[in-house]
Amino acid sequence: MSFLSDTVMLSRIQFAVTSIFHMFWPILTIGMSWYLVVMEILWLKTKNPDYYRHARFWSKIYILNFGLGVASGVAIEFEFGANWAPFSLAVGDFLGSILGFEGTMAFMLEAAFLGIMIHGWNRVPPLMHLLATMFVAIGATLSSFWIIVANSWMQTPAGGEMVNGKFLVRSYLEAIFNPAALNSWFHMVLAILETALFVIGGISAWYILNKRHQAFFSKSFKTAIALAILITPLQILVGHFSGEQVYHNQPTKLAAIEALWETVPAGESAPWNILVAPNVKEGKNNWTLSVPGGLSRVLEMKPKLSEPVLGLNEWRPQDRPHAVSLIFYTFRIMAGIGFLLVGLMGVSVIQWLRGKLSVENITEQPWLLRAWILAAPLGYLAVECGWMVREVGRQPWIVYGQIRTADAVSNVPASNVLVSLIAYTSIYLLLFASALYFGSRIVRQGPNLELPLPNHAFLQDSKTENITATQPEISWKP
Repeated sequence: MSFLSDTVMLSRIQFAVTSIFHMFWPILTIGMSWYLVVMEILWLKTKNPDYYRHARFWSKIYILNFGLGVASGVAIEFEFGANWAPFSLAVGDFLGSILGFEGTMAFMLEAAFLGIMIHGWNRVPPLMHLLATMFVAIGATLSSFWIIVANSWMQTPAGGEMVNGKFLVRSYLEAIFNPAALNSWFHMVLAILETALFVIGGISAWYILNKRHQAFFSKSFKTAIALAILITPLQILVGHFSGEQVYHNQPTKLAAIEALWETVPAGESAPWNILVAPNVKEGKNNWTLSVPGGLSRVLEMKPKLSEPVLGLNEWRPQDRPHAVSLIFYTFRIMAGIGFLLVGLMGVSVIQWLRGKLSVENITEQPWLLRAWILAAPLGYLAVECGWMVREVGRQPWIVYGQIRTADAVSNVPASNVLVSLIAYTSIYLLLFASALYFGSRIVRQGPNLELPLPNHAFLQDSKTENITATQPEISWKP
C-alpha cells in the first residue's frame, strides 16, 4: 500500500487515531462534571440522600474517564514536535500561548479541586465541596474553550499575518475570537452535555429495565430527560449557526459537505443532496438524490440564494478536499443523530406528561428504555463524525489558506511514523479494553445505597434520617 511509505499520510492517520481516541474521554468528563454539580445542588436543597449517593456513584465513572483523558492526551502534545515540527515553528508563538493557557488556566484549576471533589466529602463543609465540584466543571469546560480556540484559529486564521514563514500576532483578541471560535465552542459544549446526558440516561434505563434500584435510577433518568429538553433543540440551532459560519468562511468545506461540484449563483435555488456517489477524478457526482431548493432554505431560510454557493470545481484539484464521500456522509450521520436525539427527548417528555415514567409503571415502557440504551453511544459517534468533517474538510490546509498540510510535516522516515502509529494504536486498544472492563464493572456493581452520609451536623438531624429513598422525586404534572 502506497500510504505506508507516505510520511504525510501516516502522520495524518496517527494524529487522527490519537485525537479520536482521546476525544472519547473528555466528552464524558466535562459533561458529567456538570451533572455532578446538579446532583449536589439537588442533595443540598432537598436533603434527600439519594442525590448524594447519585453524586458518589457517577463520580466513579467520571474518575475513570478523567484518568484515561489525561493519559491519552499526553501523546498529542508530543506529536506537535515529533510529527509536525515545521507547523509548530510557524505558528508556535500563538498556539503555544493558547495551549499554555489551557494547561495553566484550565487544567490546573480542574486538577487543583479534583482531590477535594473526590476525597473531601468528610473533610470540608458541604458548600465548600459543592464549590470544589463547580471549579472542576468550570476548569474542564474552560479547557475545552482553549482547545477549540486553537483549532478554530486553524480553520479561520485571524489576528496577524504570516511573515517569512512565521505567524506574527497583531491582536491576540482577534486571533482568540476568530470567526469560528465562539460558535464552534458553543456547538462543542452542547455536544458534550448532550452526549453525557444520553449516556447517563442510557445507563439509568439499563438499571430500570433490569429492575435494579428502579426508584433510585428513575431520578437520574428523569433528570437526564429534563436537562435534555433544553440541550437537544439548542444544539440543533447552534449547529445551524456553525453551518452558516462555514458557508461564509470556508467555502471549499461547504462544497465538500454538500458534494456540490458546480457553483450555484446568487438568485437561484440550490438543491440539498441526500445521497450521492461522488466521482472526485471527474469532478462530478455519478448519481444524486436531492431535494430541490433544500440547500437554499438550509443556508439562508429563503427559496433563492442571496450569495453564490461555490462548487468544488471552482478550485484546482490540489486546493480542495479529496475525501468528499467521507465528509459528505459523516456530516449527515452527525446531523441525523442530532435530530434523532431530539425526537427521543420529545417522545420521553410526552410519556412523562402522560404519567408513564412514575416508579410504579416505568418498567411498562421497555421500548422507551431500550431506545435510551441504544442512544447512549450515539453522541460519541456524532461528535467524532463532526470532527472528521471539521478536520478533513479543511484539507489540503492545516491552517486554512495559509499553510498546507504537506508543508507542515516533520522530515522523518515514514517507517518511524509507522512504528509509532502501531505502538499508539496497540496501547490505545489496551486502554480501551481496560476502560470497557472497569466501566462495566462499576455499572455491574451499581450504587451503594447504604453509603452513610457525610458526618456534618446539619445532615444528621432527624428530618434527614427520616427521608425515604424515593422522596422527593422529580415530578412533572400537566
